[in-house]
Amino acid sequence: MNRILVTGGAGFIGSNLVRQLQEDEPQAVILVIDDLRVGDWSNLCSEDASGWSFRGQIIPRALNDLDLFGVIEDFDPEVVFHLASITDTTVADQNKMLVDNVEPFEVLLDAAAELGIKLVWASSAATYGTHANGAVQQRRPFRLDDAGRPANIYGFSKWVMENMARQTLADSPESHVVGLRYFNVFGPGEQSKGRMASMIYQLAQQMLDGKRPRIFNPGEHARDHVHVRDVVGATLAAAGDKVRMGTYNVGTGKATNFNEVVAALNEALGTSLEPDYFENPFKFYQDYTCADLSQTRSGLRWSPKVETRAGILEYARQLASKPRNAAAQG
Repeated sequence: MNRILVTGGAGFIGSNLVRQLQEDEPQAVILVIDDLRVGDWSNLCSEDASGWSFRGQIIPRALNDLDLFGVIEDFDPEVVFHLASITDTTVADQNKMLVDNVEPFEVLLDAAAELGIKLVWASSAATYGTHANGAVQQRRPFRLDDAGRPANIYGFSKWVMENMARQTLADSPESHVVGLRYFNVFGPGEQSKGRMASMIYQLAQQMLDGKRPRIFNPGEHARDHVHVRDVVGATLAAAGDKVRMGTYNVGTGKATNFNEVVAALNEALGTSLEPDYFENPFKFYQDYTCADLSQTRSGLRWSPKVETRAGILEYARQLASKPRNAAAQG
């Protein structure tokens, strides 16, 4: 890859992806498009001795404010990694969610089909909703065909995008279009997401402040917590020449409940803070997620490498090693 476009490249997953791309493709020209509503410039450089510093270009604009097709034609990338979207699941403005998430995606699909550009894009486990065709009740891994029952407008926007991608592949079967249903991603760089940062990050911050970690009663709700390092690996794999086109789950294939998360954080931080349980106020809350990775392994030729508990221990110790005012910012 000599020319690479990353939308949302200053955000959590996007900046980790850009960093890995620079390591893997040191001669590549990288263009980031990010309006910095959730992304942050500091995600693209490091204050420590690691030497991480962005070497590409950035357009600080929303995708809908650009002639996006024209930008793609001018930049002429081999691959577009599309991670930009409104990801706040509590946003209630349906029109804004659909306009911001769906409309630019149509342009990207047209570019993939007409210009022969590889398109790898972020869908979400939110497409499964709170029922997922019985998978939640059975507490079994979510198969790809369990999706289509989103519980909020964010999940619906991603489901519509998946429908559009399927139609593009039906109309232009030679196109390279791969969607990735990210599950619950955590790891370095998520601090700019604020209240939408992972619960692992938020609970760690509470505990670093000496507070009891607040989780929904009784703490048995479980998520497929996947480290951002694995998410980046899957995203890069999706741009490979031998993958099957379609949409895939990206997780660990294991659900970890929040009592287990708190236990791991206590171990990593050297604390013994008991959970502060409270009742869940959200009707659309996904109390269980778990990715079935059977098709991911065969279609993307990718499997996760970071075991959830080990990833939590590593991440919490990284947060604890920072000065307290820096740790609160990531």
